Amino acid sequence: MIAFIVRRLVTSFFVLLAATMVIFGLTSIAGDPLADLRELPGADGERRMADRIERMHLDDPVWLRYLNWLTGLFRGYLGVNRDGQDVGVMLGDALSATLQLVLAATVLAVVIGVCVGIISALRQYSSFDYGVTLAAFVCFSLPLFWVAVMLKQYIAISFNDWLRDPAIPPTVIVVLALIAGLIWAAIAIGDRKVKLIAFGAGAAITAVILTLLSVTGWFADPGIGLIGLAILAGGTAVGLSMLISGLQYRGPLYAALAAAGVGVLLSEILTPVLADPSWAEIFGLALATVIICIALGYGLGGLLRQQAITGAVLTGLITGGLIFVDRLLQSFASYSDMVRGRPISTIGAGTPNFKGDFWQTNLDSAGHLLLPSMALVLISLATYTRYSRSSMLEVMNLDYVRTARAKGLPERTVITKHAFRNGMIPITTLMAVDFASVIGGAVVTENVFGWQGMGTLFTTGLQQVDPAPVMAFFIVSGTAIVVFNMLADIVYAYLDPRIRLS
Repeated sequence: MIAFIVRRLVTSFFVLLAATMVIFGLTSIAGDPLADLRELPGADGERRMADRIERMHLDDPVWLRYLNWLTGLFRGYLGVNRDGQDVGVMLGDALSATLQLVLAATVLAVVIGVCVGIISALRQYSSFDYGVTLAAFVCFSLPLFWVAVMLKQYIAISFNDWLRDPAIPPTVIVVLALIAGLIWAAIAIGDRKVKLIAFGAGAAITAVILTLLSVTGWFADPGIGLIGLAILAGGTAVGLSMLISGLQYRGPLYAALAAAGVGVLLSEILTPVLADPSWAEIFGLALATVIICIALGYGLGGLLRQQAITGAVLTGLITGGLIFVDRLLQSFASYSDMVRGRPISTIGAGTPNFKGDFWQTNLDSAGHLLLPSMALVLISLATYTRYSRSSMLEVMNLDYVRTARAKGLPERTVITKHAFRNGMIPITTLMAVDFASVIGGAVVTENVFGWQGMGTLFTTGLQQVDPAPVMAFFIVSGTAIVVFNMLADIVYAYLDPRIRLS
């Protein structure tokens, strides 16, 4: 393994070195870096041109400029752009903005896409499978710039206007109820009668919930509440126990339920701490949650302690996430008043000069992240759904899966411990490429939403014929591609023990 990593790193170093030569040369001859200054009249224009020529070393040949840049890179210095700004500082700001924008969106797309794709594969040729396939192809075909503009119009502008009087019209309730009924009918397993019952129940429950939310004005002052938190945490405990160990084993189920109950109870006890915490306190509470849940799983798990610990920890962390969301929602009304009733932003990474408590500040960041993240998730979700579906379908037809079934193993064990791991190998390749590419920025999304990230740094450098920002972008994105591809190779060996890295 160590020899493989060293060999890959050495090879990748020389590949990146050769690529930097090509990129630097192409950027340097892409245009005239003095074009904007040649139009300035008089001595001022000549002085500014002389300053830029000296700053960018335009009197030197391209190969000498490249060697100067490479020497600075080995010293940890990325140079300055054509206006004299430190490229290292620019890169830090751009990389921070890009990671903030695309990391959460990519993780959501991977988790949701893989889960939906696996369920679609397990229910091949069902109404759910057809619905997922249709939705995936529609999302995959949508132009990103069009999706971004539509989100700005209807999720931001129209929604912000609607929040002034958040009453849902009866026709909208009927339409949403019918859509929800169709979704539940597609999910339901059984004959036509079962699907009709699921359709009716799903539509009726959705209509009742939306009517109550509209009448009570929940959207103007939202929150999950203690009862809602208990219901969601309990449902999470049952669902995770069913997936991890099965409901026939009581130890893991009791551990997960205990973790959910302790989390809901502590949400009330720790109200003074959660009034205005810091991120250090939030991470400290998360660490304490893990420790408590490990103890609960060990004490209540019985013979299945490993599964009990896993279920309890996951339940505790998800319950903590629900508590976090509840606190954010409770601060929504005050935050909306602070931003003049426009909580969903259409441009930028934050409200200028905004000052608030911990929850209001994070709501501001979430309001600016919502639309670009939704745009990226919608497009990426379709890809992961289709890849995971096709991969699982291929694996489920292999001999070792049929052998596992013939041995009498439960279907849950066959899927999670035999089929899923090998089915993840192609997805791992896609994830490695996707995570590496998103570090390079989302150029279209950043442009539409006014996000100053890596994509903006790259396009601005190209337009201004400025090699230093372009090379900074390439070093980060190229290194990310090398590292993530190597991590993917290592993960292959973990997912399938038959794979050996040599």
